[in-house]
Amino acid sequence: MTPGSPPRVLVDATSVPADRGGVGRYVDGLLGALAKVIGSGVELAVVALRTDVERYGRMLPAAEVIAAPAAVAHRPARLAWEQTGLPLLAQQVGAEVLHSPFYTCPLRAGCPVTVTVHDATFFTEPEHYDKSRRTFFRSAIKTALRRAERVIVPSKATRDELIRLLDADPTRIDVAYHGVDHAAFHPPTDEEKARVRARLGLGSSGYVAFLGAKEPRKNVPNLIRGWAQAVRDRTDPPALVIAGGQGHDDDIDRAVAEVPAHLRLLRPGYLRYADLPGFLGGALVAAYPSYGEGFGLPILEAMACATPVLTTPRLSLPEVGGDAVAYTSEDPAQIAADLGALLDDEARRLSLAKAGFDRAKEFTWESSAEVHVAAWSRAAS
Repeated sequence: MTPGSPPRVLVDATSVPADRGGVGRYVDGLLGALAKVIGSGVELAVVALRTDVERYGRMLPAAEVIAAPAAVAHRPARLAWEQTGLPLLAQQVGAEVLHSPFYTCPLRAGCPVTVTVHDATFFTEPEHYDKSRRTFFRSAIKTALRRAERVIVPSKATRDELIRLLDADPTRIDVAYHGVDHAAFHPPTDEEKARVRARLGLGSSGYVAFLGAKEPRKNVPNLIRGWAQAVRDRTDPPALVIAGGQGHDDDIDRAVAEVPAHLRLLRPGYLRYADLPGFLGGALVAAYPSYGEGFGLPILEAMACATPVLTTPRLSLPEVGGDAVAYTSEDPAQIAADLGALLDDEARRLSLAKAGFDRAKEFTWESSAEVHVAAWSRAAS
């Protein structure tokens, strides 16, 4: 690398899932923002799944976009290729830095590596993961902290937990808050809200929204129990709509079985990306009583849609929500009390919706990209 010249960086986007969940939103948002700085801040190459090559080619016309072998669409093959094929590809494209955006990285890359570690909850909330997943990601995080030249995290809380729990070197950790795509997540029109209502069969009923993976850490069972307790005696009880991936929380079905028959709970699974503003922005409240997050992208996306948010003050969530969201605990009785109070207070909901929308403007992928470019430049030098 010539002093003062931008580094050539290979971004490994092969971990992006087809459903565009959290890691997909992160990689897409980051690469979209980097498209605006290519040539001035960084030279970019991207390796992606074959299904994403055209997408990233349109997004990054000045970058080199490379199709990964077809087999890496399957996770075990991808992890094996990451250790062998990815370092070879980095050498072929002349990468001065390799960025791995989802915990894992090659042990011998042949060039400096930067890794994004999204959260430390595998250590702080171990009971919410099955043993194999917990073991895998704990090992990956420890390896990243040991092998990577720089580690990028999405919040100060995650940085602080890595330092506290794993004695990570704070001088090698960069905090890059996630952004939100304000074109995709915006206060919806009446037509957008009506389209989602029609798709879900909600009619004119009000509803509480949850969007995210149904993992134990997300606390969906207690949300269901708290919602049921908060609305069961109301004359026109709002529905609860649990949208997102299926996850692996067996307690959700038990909580659903406890819901009184006159209440309405919908589990539509994944919603179309274009329907998310109408879904979030049409809700009375977006509820996200998580046990802890590395960042909390769902609450930021709800805030950008001008939706009042109810969440917990755990780990990074106050960094995202600040004073612009309402807080509760993980306990169903407290969720019931705080959700009920919000449903009864339209003025507070309107105030939170405006405050959240204004605060969401502070989180941009352009700011995140600037931190990434600075980290890559430090790694290359």
